[in-house]
Amino acid sequence: MANHALFSSQPSSTAFAATARNEAGGRANVLPAKHALAQYALTGCLNGTFYAEAATQLAVTLALCSKVDDAFLARLAVYARREGGMKDMPALLCAVLSRRDPRLFAWVAREVLDSARMIRSFVQIIRSGAVGRRSLGTAPRRVIRDWLARVDGDTLFRQSVGTRPSLGDVLKLVHPRPETPTRAALYAYLASRPVSFADLPPLVRAFEAFKRDPQNATLPRVPFQMLTALPLTAGHWADLTRNAGWQTLRMNLNMFARKGAFSFSGVDAVVAHRLRDPAVFFSGQAFPCQILTTLQHLSAEVPP
Repeated sequence: MANHALFSSQPSSTAFAATARNEAGGRANVLPAKHALAQYALTGCLNGTFYAEAATQLAVTLALCSKVDDAFLARLAVYARREGGMKDMPALLCAVLSRRDPRLFAWVAREVLDSARMIRSFVQIIRSGAVGRRSLGTAPRRVIRDWLARVDGDTLFRQSVGTRPSLGDVLKLVHPRPETPTRAALYAYLASRPVSFADLPPLVRAFEAFKRDPQNATLPRVPFQMLTALPLTAGHWADLTRNAGWQTLRMNLNMFARKGAFSFSGVDAVVAHRLRDPAVFFSGQAFPCQILTTLQHLSAEVPP
C-alpha cells in the first residue's frame, strides 16, 4: 500500500480554491492566459453556444490575445489550423497577428490561410474592424496575392463558392498580377468583369456551356452549390453525389436523397465506400459532433 502519511485524505480547505465563475455560473479556477487562449483556439466556434454568446467568445479571445506574446500567438494559429482543423479561430489569430507583427504574420499566413474559404474569412474579419484595423495593408495583400499565384486555376474556380466577401471581392481588394492570359481571364471572370469566353480555362468554359444547355452539355466537375440554380435531373444529382467530397457527402446526404441520386444503381455503394474510407475520412477533418449531428438527422430516404 502507498504511504498513508503522504496519501491520506486531505481536508477540503487545502484544495485549490475556485476564484472565478464560468459561463454556466459555476465556481471555476482561472487558467493562465496562454492555456485559456489555447482552449478557445481549439474549441471555440465564434458562434452562440449554450452558455456563451458569440460576442462574448470574441471579446474573451481578443482580451487573451493581448496577454500573450507574438511568437505564442503564431504557433497557436498554426496548431489550431493544422492539428485542430479549426477555421474561424486561426483566421482571427492571423488577423490579430497581422496588426502586431507583419513579418511573423507573413510566415504564419502561409500555413493557416490555405484555402479560399480561409482567405475569405480572414478578409471578412479584417474588414469588420474587430481586430483594430479595417484595411488589409501591405503584408496581408502580399500574402493573398502569393496564395492566388500558387493555386492552380481549377482549384481556384472550384473554391470560389461563397459570398460576403466573395472571392471576386478579394481579387478587387488585392489586385493580383496574372502571369498568363488564361489566369487574367479567370480573375476577370471571378470579379464579374467582361472577359473573352475563349480565354477562360477549360473548366470555366465547360461550366458556362452547361449553364446554357444543362440537358445536352457535359456536367462539369464543380461543387454542386454552383449548379443548384439550374434545372438538374436526378441523373445529374447522381453524378454529383458520386464525385462529392467527404464533408460534402456528410452534410448533404438528405438532400441527395431528396433529389433522387440514390435511385440510380451503385450510388449508395459508392457513397458508403467513400464515407468509411479512412484516407478520405481523415482528409475531411470532421469533428465527432458533426458526425453525431449527421446521424441524428438522417432522413429515412437515405439508404441504410
